[in-house]
This record gives sequence, C-alpha cells and structure tokens, in this order.
Amino acid sequence: MDYENVSASDFGASLTGLGINLLVRDVVAQADMLSQVFDMTAFRVSADFAIMRYGTAMFQLHSDGTYHANPYQGLLPENPPRGAGCELRLYETDPDLAAARAEAFGMTLLQPPTDKPHGLRETYLLCPDGYAWVPSRPL
Repeated sequence: MDYENVSASDFGASLTGLGINLLVRDVVAQADMLSQVFDMTAFRVSADFAIMRYGTAMFQLHSDGTYHANPYQGLLPENPPRGAGCELRLYETDPDLAAARAEAFGMTLLQPPTDKPHGLRETYLLCPDGYAWVPSRPL
C-alpha cells in the first residue's frame, strides 16, 4: 500500500487486528522523535495525523483536535503526563542507542539500559506526551 497517497477511507478499510492510536499534542514533533530515536518510518505527517511503521507493525498518531467530536477527548488530562500505565515495547530497537538519542528530543530517561532477568536489555524512555517507550533486545 502506498501510505503517502492512500485515501483516509481506503486506509481505514485496510486496518485489521489490533489498532493503536496515540493522541499527542504535536503530531509532527512526535513523528520526528519516533523516527529519530527508534528508526521508525513516518507517512502522511501533518499537524493532525501520521501513520507510523515499526518493522511490520503500523500505528497512528492523531492530534487532540481530530478527536473534537469523540467522547474520549474529555478524558484527556490538561496537564501531562497523559500515557501513564501504557508501555509501548519496541523489541527490535537497541536500548543503548535509543537512550543516547532520546534527550535531544525531550524524552526523560526513566531507567537506563539494564539487563533484566526476563532475558532482555531494555530502557524506559518517557516522551513529552507521557507515553513510556521501552526499546529492548534479547540478552
């Protein structure tokens, strides 16, 4: 699928399985951060929307304004962080490299790269919208 030129209706009709939409204050900045820190690919980046690809997984970024008629909008906190309780795990990203890149994009290092007993080396990075991104690799 040509993600740069697909219509909204064709893209929506193509979605299957589990879908993830992240509501963010600044779609362009979030897409840039995800691309630069985690080597994701961003498509159709605008002030309102972006399609993100991580390996074979796809997800979407939406600006707050795109949810103006959605009941979920009223649940968003006015002050960050927003994403408390949501871990977005990236099993194919070097945690040491991501941690080294993160500060330049306003991310907070919650936990430095650490070897864990469950067989992964991982780091916890909090983005400006409050989501916990957890890049990891097998030990």
